[in-house]
Amino acid sequence: MIVGAGPTGLTVGNFLGRMGLSVLLIERNLMTVQEPRAVSIDDESMRTMQAIGLHEVVRGIVASGSGSHYLSPSGRTFLTVEPTSQVYGFNQRNAFQQPELEQVLRDGLTRYPNVQQFFGWEFDGLGQDENYARGTIRKTETGETRQVAGRYLVASDGGRSPIRTSLGIEMKGSTFAERWLIIDLFKTDNRFRHTQVYCDPARPCLALPRPAGIRRYEFMLFPGEDERTVTDHGFVRSLLARVGPDADGEFRRIAVYTFHARLAERWRSGRVFLAGDAAHLTPPFAGQGMNSGLRDAHNLAWKLAEAVRGSVSNEFLDSYMAERGPHAWDMIKLALRMGTVIMPRNRFKAWLIRSAFQILKVYPAARDYFGQMKYKLKPRLRAGLIWPDGCKERRSVVGELMPQPIVEDIDGKRSLLDERLEDGPAVIVYDAFPDRALSSESLSALREAGVQVIGITPEWNNVVLANFPVYRDASGLLSHSGFKCYLGSALLLRRDRYIAGVTPAGEADKLMPWVHLLRASPSPLGATPALEPHQLALK
Repeated sequence: MIVGAGPTGLTVGNFLGRMGLSVLLIERNLMTVQEPRAVSIDDESMRTMQAIGLHEVVRGIVASGSGSHYLSPSGRTFLTVEPTSQVYGFNQRNAFQQPELEQVLRDGLTRYPNVQQFFGWEFDGLGQDENYARGTIRKTETGETRQVAGRYLVASDGGRSPIRTSLGIEMKGSTFAERWLIIDLFKTDNRFRHTQVYCDPARPCLALPRPAGIRRYEFMLFPGEDERTVTDHGFVRSLLARVGPDADGEFRRIAVYTFHARLAERWRSGRVFLAGDAAHLTPPFAGQGMNSGLRDAHNLAWKLAEAVRGSVSNEFLDSYMAERGPHAWDMIKLALRMGTVIMPRNRFKAWLIRSAFQILKVYPAARDYFGQMKYKLKPRLRAGLIWPDGCKERRSVVGELMPQPIVEDIDGKRSLLDERLEDGPAVIVYDAFPDRALSSESLSALREAGVQVIGITPEWNNVVLANFPVYRDASGLLSHSGFKCYLGSALLLRRDRYIAGVTPAGEADKLMPWVHLLRASPSPLGATPALEPHQLALK
């Protein structure tokens, strides 16, 4: 069962539906969100859309490759962030409208008859036993009630999560809480395609372009400013007049939001898992709130699928928070650090920040660090279902999300790597001659364990026929990254494309114990994918 049909819950539903499980999606509202909320989807999340087969549709509703320009109180740009690399196969920043994305995700669920959608129903009365999570759903329009049950429950029911509250799980973290005035316009006269960040202590502001020629403005509010006053149209237009040509724009929405930095102390309680805002609350300055929720979805879904199909350990399920919690907190801390740049408390601090960036621009490495968004930590697992190779973390690829190069087959057809991978564990033999590096015994053992095996050669090598698919890294991505020293290795990928372990290519059979730990063992409950929808899912 999934409670809450925001981006996180809808994405979990698409994953589980694609994996063949019976899913009950419960949402108290009659439809997906209709008001603008999140505005940026990153490369990792676009790769998640690719994993559920919706990336091409999502591409049609985003403005790809947006950046940020940081401006002084006088309007002078002192920092430009326009990343161009596509390590994971997509642009690092893409503007979008949340209502459109949620509709795409909901439409995606219609591909799966095994997914039942209950919009306009509220979940209550959570209970659980050794086999099922249970509760009652009530139709908001008529009061009709039904009893529901599922092997597991994903609570993606928002920052005020009633399920989290009923479980007594507290939110921990900093005392950060800032109020911001959010203004969404139907159209804009500001044609600048990148985000403009006005780092003015008199009134910090962000102007965020959106697809289809619309724009959002966000202004920081100060203590004591009354909500009724700051949402008055005259006051709002006076703020807009300070930062561009949209003072006379038509308002779509004016609202006051309070941003928090919080992390749930536990993300699992028995058969219940928290995801998205129910698990973490992130200030918006790094654009990572929704994206963190989509990372949750990708990490959790395949583990639940394995748990439903067979028997897994508590450690297997607990790896969800062990893997996701530290990175979610890293993103919260990144947002807080960026907030210090956006919200200088006085003119002297603002001048110090600008001066520091002006000095750093002299150094190419520093300029590239900020301009290419290298300050955003790459996703890395430090615990959970990974097996380090003994190298220092900064040199090891174990625990990293596998880069996604453009690969070319023997016929010259090119595609992104994930389009060549099945939904399951995979071993990539990265070698100048993958067909020679992997023994037939290792290949047979891996295939018998249900592992897909492919070879990737460096961009300078030709592809040859082999007894398993071999591709050329046509983009040169692996050769020009930390993978260069892993030439001659076999890399074990999990279903979510994180690297679980590495061995020399000639010793790929040593991956077998780790492969078994990524798969469920046969369960006494049987091999059925999930509850039959008309038996226990609704009763």
